[in-house]
Amino acid sequence: MTTKPAAGQLIASVLQWVLNIGLVILAVILVVFLGKETIHLANVLFSTGEQASSYLLIEGIVIYFLYFEFIALIVKYFQSGFHFPLRYFVYIGITAIIRLIIVDHKNPFDTLCYSAAILILVVTLWLANSNRLKRE
Repeated sequence: MTTKPAAGQLIASVLQWVLNIGLVILAVILVVFLGKETIHLANVLFSTGEQASSYLLIEGIVIYFLYFEFIALIVKYFQSGFHFPLRYFVYIGITAIIRLIIVDHKNPFDTLCYSAAILILVVTLWLANSNRLKRE
């Protein structure tokens, strides 16, 4: 009768190790892409085209923040006892929508919808950080 919980615990432990190894590999890949983005940002910063390079620079900076947020999410996963805090996903969502607004701002209605989505995510973040829902 004690073999079932032990077998279930073993399976959970193995799957946790697989998840942890996968996240470490993902973190290494993200660090490599962060380095490549750093080189790309340096190239855009020192290029001669003014109008095109300013949009590329702003877009690159927002992508840079996305890499930082994903790496921070992985770090927080290991620090918080193997769970992902909700607020980090909300931060990533807000940053991704801001990037979308910067890249695609031709249609005013779409931009308004993106802004409404950011407002919803900010309200979600406020609710997640309230005393009732805060777990950290």
